[in-house]
Amino acid sequence: MSDPRPIPASRDRDAARTEALFRDAGAFRDGHFLLKSGRHADRYLEKFQVLQHPPAVVELCGMIAARARGADGQPVVDAVIGPTTGGVLLAFEVGRQLGVRGFFAEEVKEADGRARRELRRGFRIEPGERILLVDDILTTGGSLLAMLPVVEEAGGELVRAVVIADRSGGLTEVVSPGTGRRYPAEALWTLDVPTWEAGAATCPACAAGIPLDAPGSTGTTRG
Repeated sequence: MSDPRPIPASRDRDAARTEALFRDAGAFRDGHFLLKSGRHADRYLEKFQVLQHPPAVVELCGMIAARARGADGQPVVDAVIGPTTGGVLLAFEVGRQLGVRGFFAEEVKEADGRARRELRRGFRIEPGERILLVDDILTTGGSLLAMLPVVEEAGGELVRAVVIADRSGGLTEVVSPGTGRRYPAEALWTLDVPTWEAGAATCPACAAGIPLDAPGSTGTTRG
């Protein structure tokens, strides 16, 4: 078994390079944005403006993969998993660079309307397998939290979670909603982007009458 201690890396260098890749791709925008959570923000990261460029994906995944290698340079994980949609690309490429499997979990709806993550398409985690969890942008942490039961219920060992960018400004661990277990987590790039509840009384951009942009899968702008 390889040494489980990660190789020390230049976190500042990774953060600066990740930000540069987003800016170069036009993926770090200023304005008035509707987030998936329903809150508003004055800055937005459009991940797929970066992820559409294979060289950028390879470089970002190389930074992630470096955090899953031991002091001997060997991977300390047996598989890489991510949530749909962005996590599909990341899990595959990080897995390729580490020489391990890379796969994903999909969102499914329960009868009561609640969403959960599930392995499909023959993907599976074997008991005791060491898992690296990857994702693109962390805002509230909901996507990562939804992935933890997938790993735990299969008997996998989550070594760490790594995201490209952390908008919350404070990612150091994720806590399982089911078991209370704590797992180390980190981001290549951390930025503190404030968000507000919608409405002129709470959101400065609403108060200023700036048109609301609903980016992402909707791709619409609201006046």
